[in-house]
Amino acid sequence: MITHTKKLSLFICFLFLTLSFSFAQQEIKEELLQSGPMVGYSEMSEIGLWVQTKKSAKVQIAYRPKLDIATEKAISDTPFQLTEAIQTNSLTAFVAKPVLKNLEHSTKYEYKVIIDGKEILFDYDLKCQTQLLWQYRTDPPKIKFAFGSCVYVNEEKNDRPGKGYGSEYEIFTSIYKENVDFMVWGGDNTYLREPDWGSRSGIMHRYTHTRSLPEMQPLLATVHNYSTWDDHDFGPNDSDYTFWNKDITTEAFRLFWHSQNTNNIDGGNDIASVFSWGDAQFFMLDNRTFRQSQDYEAENKDYLGEKQVQWLIESLVSSKAAFKFVVMGAQVLNESAIFENYSTYPEERKKLLDAIQEQNIEGVIFLTGDRHHSVVTKMERENDYPLYDFTSSSLTAGAASPYGDENPTAIKESFIGKTHNYAVIEIEGKRKERVLTITYKDKDGKDLYSLTIKEEELKREKK
Repeated sequence: MITHTKKLSLFICFLFLTLSFSFAQQEIKEELLQSGPMVGYSEMSEIGLWVQTKKSAKVQIAYRPKLDIATEKAISDTPFQLTEAIQTNSLTAFVAKPVLKNLEHSTKYEYKVIIDGKEILFDYDLKCQTQLLWQYRTDPPKIKFAFGSCVYVNEEKNDRPGKGYGSEYEIFTSIYKENVDFMVWGGDNTYLREPDWGSRSGIMHRYTHTRSLPEMQPLLATVHNYSTWDDHDFGPNDSDYTFWNKDITTEAFRLFWHSQNTNNIDGGNDIASVFSWGDAQFFMLDNRTFRQSQDYEAENKDYLGEKQVQWLIESLVSSKAAFKFVVMGAQVLNESAIFENYSTYPEERKKLLDAIQEQNIEGVIFLTGDRHHSVVTKMERENDYPLYDFTSSSLTAGAASPYGDENPTAIKESFIGKTHNYAVIEIEGKRKERVLTITYKDKDGKDLYSLTIKEEELKREKK
């Protein structure tokens, strides 16, 4: 017979062993893992992942199917498969980019991170998903994604004196709780500082420091992440193609994000990319590599550059997506030629907007960042549907109010200043009857402003 004292002793032994195991696992994690894992791109038969170790190590991902998205039925336990081992090294900032291949479409997967043969444990479930095969079968799937820009993570020794410019990192916990399919990062996803941008080691340090933010980890590990950049993850403030280390920041950006479909516009640029999700397509633009100085006195200055603008126009013409999201660091439709808005490059901006109308391209929406406030800009057009620009800023960098009486075509009640925020965009409904809703939320996930747009409102009226 087991006495009460013996039961208590057994419980204490069990608790001690559990705590010892937990501490041992935490020590392994702290010894081997720098940041991540992060879920990158998703296709119907392939998923890209990302892991950064603290030192040279072998990284593998163990994965297996968990849920059939189409039927919403759980998949009975199947053996985990292992990716090939990737050896990280200092030349690539100890980053590994495993790829899960030959997957089943329309499936949610669970995965594990294995470093040097040891499983790294987390207090949240690691998951990812292949895209749904719906074409010629059903209506498009419901889409839910988050969008934001401007991520500043303080590091006192390298920051300017005074109060830290970054704050309220709990915003990433709020986005994680939204249970979105993916997140679109709209630029300034890290802020290079003066000690950083002059050297490769400084640039890699800054990217590593931002990516290692604890509050960001659950979000990175459980939803798919797509990104473009703006000036602060490209180089110094307001930088352009003359920045001397742009090749290194291009390398860092490509290293720290795992997107697949780069457009390689000029045979060397690897930033701009395209991806689709359901009946939405996203054109992630590069507004830095080809950009001429804003202070340079000349007509027809390059912002995106001639080749990128032409590629974008023709890509939009070819797209069959109901919603065509054009993602760029700076505002497009704000008519005030201030700061780094596209209006400061009027000739190129006019060429793009004219082409959208002349080529009868329907369903275009701009997603922009940079301004440290959020707003919806609506451009009415004669004999055509209105264009919308959803600006979402700032995630953790200093928030500010709009400048003076700028942006005359903005929806005034949509202005969100002096508070960190993000946007959640949902698209649902039957084919050709889709409805889009954008909701801006504060750091705690509280609704700040919402707007609903029907698919038919983004089409030119038939005469």
